[in-house]
Amino acid sequence: MIEIVDAKFVTSAANIEGAPDTDKQNEVVFMARSNAGKSSLLNALSNHKGLAKVSSTPGKTRLINYFDVTFIDREDAKKSFAKFVDLPGFGYAKVSKSIKSDWEKNLTDYISQRKQIKLFIHLVDCRHPYLEIDKSVTDFLLQHADESQHILQIFTKIDKLNQKEQNALKKEFPQAIMVSSSKKKGLQKVVTIIHDILKGAFDEQH
Repeated sequence: MIEIVDAKFVTSAANIEGAPDTDKQNEVVFMARSNAGKSSLLNALSNHKGLAKVSSTPGKTRLINYFDVTFIDREDAKKSFAKFVDLPGFGYAKVSKSIKSDWEKNLTDYISQRKQIKLFIHLVDCRHPYLEIDKSVTDFLLQHADESQHILQIFTKIDKLNQKEQNALKKEFPQAIMVSSSKKKGLQKVVTIIHDILKGAFDEQH
């Protein structure tokens, strides 16, 4: 069993120029539309309630936040390390146009140029699976991720759907992972997949 045993805030950056200087490809980027449950998932995965700030105002965080994360494989007690990167929520209308365009440029530069990224995790609110903005993000990632980078789509707040709705969503998006931070559903699977991708041991079929 894989667990996250430690997670701590490292630094914030406004753009790619301020990103930590490292030659490791061990960054796991979490990206989502504002209010899709990104902070709650980061806190739930790391068992650290206050790791990522859950803002009552969607779109408030405009900085890229970095966290050092320690995994442990309980079978052999081996530790491994990663950086979780919390990107600002995208697509929030109440941000002024000039801030929004700077902000989006910084994010697109970061996503397309940061070679230390190993895994992009795109979170989608399960109640709104077909939004144009999420489709655009998926297309952008597919266009810009290179062959050494992975993309994982996760549907959040799955506890808000009944079983029939969940089954329909799984049929429509067979590769996606379903999670509920509040009910602790799917979290172990996500931790294991992240760990395996970072170790180069991920099987796309599992």
